[in-house]
Amino acid sequence: MKICMHNWMRPEPIETTIARMKRLGYDGIQIMGEPRKYDWKHVRKLLDDNGMHCFGSVSIMIKGRDLIHADPYYREMTVNYLKECLDMVAALGGEIFTLVPSEVGKIVAMADAETEWGWAVEGVRAVAKHATKHGIKIGLEPLNRFETNFLNRHDQALRLMTDAGEPNLGVCLDAFHINIEEVDPYQAILNTGKHLVDFHVADNNRFPPGGGNWDWKKLISTLKQAGYDQQLTVEFVVPLDRSPLAAKAEASGTTATEAELKFIRDHGSDLMSDAEYSKYVEASIKHLRASGA
Repeated sequence: MKICMHNWMRPEPIETTIARMKRLGYDGIQIMGEPRKYDWKHVRKLLDDNGMHCFGSVSIMIKGRDLIHADPYYREMTVNYLKECLDMVAALGGEIFTLVPSEVGKIVAMADAETEWGWAVEGVRAVAKHATKHGIKIGLEPLNRFETNFLNRHDQALRLMTDAGEPNLGVCLDAFHINIEEVDPYQAILNTGKHLVDFHVADNNRFPPGGGNWDWKKLISTLKQAGYDQQLTVEFVVPLDRSPLAAKAEASGTTATEAELKFIRDHGSDLMSDAEYSKYVEASIKHLRASGA
């Protein structure tokens, strides 16, 4: 299996990110869904020069980006944002796009369930049609109930995929989220089967693989049993210890925009030093490879 990684967890120059991944043996990146942050041609050249691949991207659903927002302006704006992300993925040679339909952190509905579902179907369908122009597959990603009131389980994602009705739609599952929401996470993978487009990896506590209690050999074996042999996408979010037990933090050596920092902190993490972050990046791929990926 190929191993790639998201880069939204540490804002830094893309040159630094790609060089680290190359050094540690990653096959490529899933670039954060901020298309106006990057010079697409420059990033494509960096990837080509390093023999790396952009597998795709993930939607960064900060405040105001929401396919089920009660205000139609925000829904329209979100569709346009997602289309721009897809244009970036195409320019970078990617094939997949992970879509979280609603704002991350919004856990209170703005309308009744039937109305929200209709908005989601409409928005996902419009985005999928645009993705078809680029030959890109979309994976609808369920998150846990503490991050969204919408789309928490694999069966819900499969139903949204079916109702939106576009042939390039599938599902993206995340080891951290399915550990919380699924009665049987392994069966959720098997049930998703051929519709699985991407799989995000972090342990049950969202540390890198091997830092919690997931059985990674069984998990990877289950993915293969389900017919999934594509990329594993590393997405650890190491929690910030705010207690007296915390070790003294090193300077991060990087900066983030206000929106980027809020998104990271809303996930319970924060900026960390290059050395600490690199340690987690290395631990992730080592454990996945040792577990049969």
